[in-house]
Amino acid sequence: MTDLQAEMKRVKARVDELILHQLLPRSSNIKEVNLLYRMMQDYPMRQAKGMRPFLCVTTCEAAGGKGDDALLTAACIELFQNWILIHDDIEDGSELRRGEPALHRKYGAALALNAGDALHARTWEAILMNEKQLGLERTFDVMKEFSHMVNETTEGQHMELGWVVEGRWDLNEKDYYEMCTRKTSWYTVASPCRLGAIVAGEGGSVLDQLREFGISLGIAFQIQDDSLNLAGDQRKYGKAKSDDILEGKRTLILLHLLAVASQSERDKVISIMNKKRETKSAADVDYVLSLIARYDAIGFARKRAAELMKEAIMTLNGIRWKGDRTAAEMLTSFARFAVEREW
Repeated sequence: MTDLQAEMKRVKARVDELILHQLLPRSSNIKEVNLLYRMMQDYPMRQAKGMRPFLCVTTCEAAGGKGDDALLTAACIELFQNWILIHDDIEDGSELRRGEPALHRKYGAALALNAGDALHARTWEAILMNEKQLGLERTFDVMKEFSHMVNETTEGQHMELGWVVEGRWDLNEKDYYEMCTRKTSWYTVASPCRLGAIVAGEGGSVLDQLREFGISLGIAFQIQDDSLNLAGDQRKYGKAKSDDILEGKRTLILLHLLAVASQSERDKVISIMNKKRETKSAADVDYVLSLIARYDAIGFARKRAAELMKEAIMTLNGIRWKGDRTAAEMLTSFARFAVEREW
């Protein structure tokens, strides 16, 4: 695991250098534009895991390509990650991101939204820079994968937000998996891996297998993220503890709790979860947490995550890699990290 995290940090450092010194503008003599540029660099400058760039570069190497050829695409994935997080924090009313105040808490929602839009535009601009290294056809393939990733992610986000807006609790484990597949799996695992393979010149069955791997592991990753939100160390996790309860999110943990709790407990939990964030009290959150502990809902969810991780590794082991064996082994190590991490 130490080697894995060292490699993730190495790739992240190279990607950060590319983003902050080549892909994003640094200063303007116009006061307002200069502020925009600072805001665009805010999230990229915060400490982050760098999982997605790592998956892109490492899959490229495992597929027989050169890691350097995938760096620009990996940086574009990171730009995408940052602009959707800005929007996500506004949509969820989040207080913290990566251990610091969310961008809209620092500058207001209007300016934060615009900064996210600006990062979005820079993402597509940066993708086009691949043409010099990869050629037009392969750059086009990268763009198509990015488009698919963006569409899947926004659809999944809309599903999750819509459940809260509509007050829906008639949901089950399958519904949660479908939402996670779209919201999390594609942009967290499937597309970063597939983009690395595309840069390396792979296609066909390898991309299909990476899709299957990414969907299983992405759901497992989200389950672990949901667990850390309720039971993790906030200093490591980087977001406010129990934010998912405050936001009314339909996690696997909550859905399992509702399936096994008594009718009176279920009614009270739903009543609490349907309240607006600002009206939920500490006692409300404590009540939900006490039931989660009583019914070991986090234990149930983590068991599911472990099962999905094993499925993902089985799929990964079935891929006939053409490149670096060490890189392929790193992908297996990452799969375990995704469900064993504490941050």
